[in-house]
Amino acid sequence: MTPLHCNKQGKVALITGAAQGIGRAFAERLAAEGATVVGVDRQDIQGFETALKDLGAGDAHYARVDVTDEAAVEALAAQVLDRFGRCDILINNVGFTPREPLEQITLAQWRLVMAVNVESFFLTCRAFVPAMKSNAYGRIVNISSDTVGLVIDGFAHYIASKGAVIGLTRALASELGECGITVNSIAPGLTKTPNTFSMFPDGKMFDLSAQAQAIKRPSTPGDLVGAMSFLTSDDAAFLTGQTLIMNGGQLRAL
Repeated sequence: MTPLHCNKQGKVALITGAAQGIGRAFAERLAAEGATVVGVDRQDIQGFETALKDLGAGDAHYARVDVTDEAAVEALAAQVLDRFGRCDILINNVGFTPREPLEQITLAQWRLVMAVNVESFFLTCRAFVPAMKSNAYGRIVNISSDTVGLVIDGFAHYIASKGAVIGLTRALASELGECGITVNSIAPGLTKTPNTFSMFPDGKMFDLSAQAQAIKRPSTPGDLVGAMSFLTSDDAAFLTGQTLIMNGGQLRAL
């Protein structure tokens, strides 16, 4: 028997931060499972819709949207619901990962990290949950980070924001459970993406991280897609309010 999480036909999935990295891998997996996929990011990207349709997506759409902008998120929701009539899966993947010591973090930088990593999640949930409630069905997955449970310096604003994501996940799980909506989070470890390569261009940090793990190889976006597929499926109907740490079994701080 084919697992239910391998079939997303008839489902509409929206993914923020979908242009590259983890978000793009999620979009491709959901497309291969037959979902209609809406990718959202701040940058222009060519060929997204065609590539996902070629993978098997029921339909695909790409929207350039700043998800920290309240009006833009509301307009996005109206556009998606007008075109597709529903939103079954919402993946809040967009993230900003600066590294600065505490004394050098300005209030403006702190607020930007919170806006991207927390407020955008709140805005998309608030915009799409009413449609999920009307269908008595929804799967929300918020991307947090394993740094919440580690001892690591230079990321006070980032770690605080990702801790807030876990809190938001649990709060919404409690509020929305009776509506047929599950809310969970995935907390990846250091994963090889264009964003993290820009932070660690020599690649040494990936190898260092791998040596602190039970599974001693660097993580890639492909390592996360199976967990996402399950959490956004009918198989996961009784799982909510949880954070799944996906870091290869990291055993110690770097």
